[in-house]
Formats: sequence, structure tokens, C-alpha cells
Amino acid sequence: MPTLICGSIAYDTIMVFGDRFKNHILPEQLHILNVAFLVPDMRREFGGCAGNIAYSLKMLGGEPLIMATVGDDYQPYDYRLQKLHLAQQHIRKIPDTFTAQAFITTDLDDNQITAFHPGAMNYSHENHVHEAKDVALGIVAPDGREGMLQHAREFEAAGIPFIFDPGQGLPMFSGAELTEFVNRASFVTVNDYEGQMLQDRTGKKLEELARKVKALVVTLGARGSLVMTNGRSIEIPPITPERVVDPTGCGDAYRAGLLYGIAAGLDWPVTGQLASLLGSLKIAERGAQNHRFARDEIAQRYKEAFGSRPW
Repeated sequence: MPTLICGSIAYDTIMVFGDRFKNHILPEQLHILNVAFLVPDMRREFGGCAGNIAYSLKMLGGEPLIMATVGDDYQPYDYRLQKLHLAQQHIRKIPDTFTAQAFITTDLDDNQITAFHPGAMNYSHENHVHEAKDVALGIVAPDGREGMLQHAREFEAAGIPFIFDPGQGLPMFSGAELTEFVNRASFVTVNDYEGQMLQDRTGKKLEELARKVKALVVTLGARGSLVMTNGRSIEIPPITPERVVDPTGCGDAYRAGLLYGIAAGLDWPVTGQLASLLGSLKIAERGAQNHRFARDEIAQRYKEAFGSRPW
């Protein structure tokens, strides 16, 4: 049965400045800042949490159903999703808007200056969970603020279990709203920084929040991840990637592994290990949607890492 992925569709324009920002920004003149950076290296990537998660979930053999809002410039992404055989019936085009997009300039010290335009993402509340049929599982990933609140309420009203994945959208919500998300969700996933912010805003420790859901998952970067479920903590080891190229989208690849494992009824150690594997495969490629593996190849990689196949 389909997994409904509520989240953003976005373009990422990534530029590389062949110097250091600090050499061109005068601290004593910040009040009249006026700078321009020559960026001879530039690439445009397909991104957005919903697109990234669906991309990896499809490789695993899942049945992702994207629910997102896009703008008038959606055509290149439309063509890409057609080639990937990813369903688009719940991707709504908002006239006179741009698809969400980030413009990221990186210097030689890996400092970044990012401008993010939400565009059509701000209309995500125009999509409704009940419009998708035969859905067995869902996720509320970073998206427009009102859309995230609405979709969580609609998942709960429909009796559909879902993952709450606040990501970089977490600062948009108050402690009361975050508590509401956790109370409605079946699963929660955050990275370690977001986990600390979730504790600070709700006034509750992660262990307490974990008791309200079936599982609370915390990713720890190179230190692996932690699955808190049924009063115990399961440590998921990291997998050393073939190479470290670009961390963009690793969290989304990890979440695809979680969704697949939950939908397939895999136990938590296997689900966490599969998610960890997906993150390690992604980090070896630039961009969030350029890692490509057949399902059998993923199973073989899993066996090499953990000694048995996940399916």
C-alpha cells in the first residue's frame, strides 16, 4: 500500500566561491554590507524533503506517494518524476508562484550563505490527506507551516500512522504545537541538534516524549543513530561510506529507510540499520537525488555491513 509523503518539492542552486568570505567582508562595515561574489562553479539539483524521501523509498521497492505544492517553474521536476515513475497526482501546482528553492553559496572554508524562497510551499495546506486513497503510512516532513499542522491532524483523524519529521522547520513551531505533533504522531525522527531544540521548546526530555509514540529516532551523524522504543534505546551503528562527498539529503535517505522498514514490518534494529545504510550510500554522491542502487544491490550492501540480508 502507498506511503504518503507530505513535504516540500524544491530546487537547490549551489554555487562555489573560490575564495573565503572573510576576505571580502569588512566586520566594521557590516551595517552597510554590499558585497558580490564571483561564482564560476554552479549546479542545480532536484531537492525538497518529499522529493528526496520518495526518490530513495522508490529504490527500496516502496510505493511513495508525494503530496506537495509547486510553482509555474515545475516542468523540469515534472519530467524527472515521470522518468522515475513517481506518482504526481497529489502534487498541486499553485499559479503565479515559484517552486520552493534554495540558493546556496559556499566558500573554500565550507561556510555557506543561503537564501531560501518558500514560494508554492506556503500553500501546502491546500492539499488534504483524505484526497489520497488506500494509504497505510505517512510522514509529515518540512513544508509550509500551516500545511504541516493540518496534515498531522488529518493523518490522526484518518487513523493513519505517521512519522513527524520537523527538520529545519522545527523553529516555526511553539512548544505547545510541537507537543501536539508528538501526541498525534506514531513516530518522531530528529537529528541531535533538533532533538535538543525539541526538548528546550516542549520542556520535556526525549525519553518522556518517546513514551508518547511507538518510536523516537535520533540521528547522530557519524556516530550512528538511536531508536527509543518501548522503554529501551537501540543503538544503530554508523556505516563507513565509500567516500564522503556531500551530506545534503542524507537525513531524507535515512527517513526513506525508516518508512520502508515500518511499512514492511521489519524490527527496529533492521529498520535502523537499513536507514543508516541509505544515508551512507547517499553521502558518497553530490546532491540529494544522484545515488542510484538496485534493490538487490542495497540488500547485498546490507549483508556486507551486517551479515544477513534485510529481505
